[in-house]
Amino acid sequence: MRKIYILLALLVAMMAIGEVSAHRTKVKKRPLRTHKVAKKKKKTSRKRTAVVVPVDPRLNDPDYDPYLQCEDTCGHVHGIDLSHYQGQVFWETVGENTKMAYVYLKATEGGDRIDERYERNIELAHRYGLKVGSYHFFRPKTPLQLQLENFKTQCLPGEQDLIPMIDIETTGGLPDHEFCDSLFRFLGMIERTYRQQPLLYTFRNFYNKHLQGQVDDYKLMIAMYTEEEPVLADGRDITMWQYTSKGRIVGISGYVDKSRFMGRHGLREIRFRH
Repeated sequence: MRKIYILLALLVAMMAIGEVSAHRTKVKKRPLRTHKVAKKKKKTSRKRTAVVVPVDPRLNDPDYDPYLQCEDTCGHVHGIDLSHYQGQVFWETVGENTKMAYVYLKATEGGDRIDERYERNIELAHRYGLKVGSYHFFRPKTPLQLQLENFKTQCLPGEQDLIPMIDIETTGGLPDHEFCDSLFRFLGMIERTYRQQPLLYTFRNFYNKHLQGQVDDYKLMIAMYTEEEPVLADGRDITMWQYTSKGRIVGISGYVDKSRFMGRHGLREIRFRH
């Protein structure tokens, strides 16, 4: 009887082992999770390059004065030109600067623009002793009669010490022959109205490209902002030179255009004949 119990116990144990092994074969092994390891970016060390600011060699000169102006070092007659861009001008202070003998004030531009500070500027410039002239910014494509009438409303002969000046800086996109035709007709209108030729203002490169050999009968103020005096491609005589657009003067808070006469030229050559 005891042997029978032992046999039954063995049989039950074998059956249990078989079920466990069968269950293990049904369970699929889960794949191992693999974690992607992000590659660490190599730190690139950027070398900082020092900005080298060139030193003006004149600063090494013990006699160099950075506040010294051109008008302090030469015997030429100097002046300025102004428009509304300079804002409020303290004319009583400017008038005390005897190195500035004249001022050209922007009066008009094109057919309808009037400088908003012109009337005040011309009144006070006269009051504080400067010789005054007026200029018009020429627009080649704007009807010429409109430009003339616009200028006449501001540039009154009785208020002028200096001949009118025409500011010529753009062709208006016109071919040279059309631009010059428009300009010459306008200059003729100005001359007939004021009974004297105007002074022409332009940049050296603009003159060389568009006006060379075309305006030989007119006095020129040439703008070129270098230390060397301007020379035109056709060798024309230059009456006046605007040598900087970043001049400083007591009484004007911002930059101001400064000019001077060239060679033996002087103020008497541009006086308005009444």
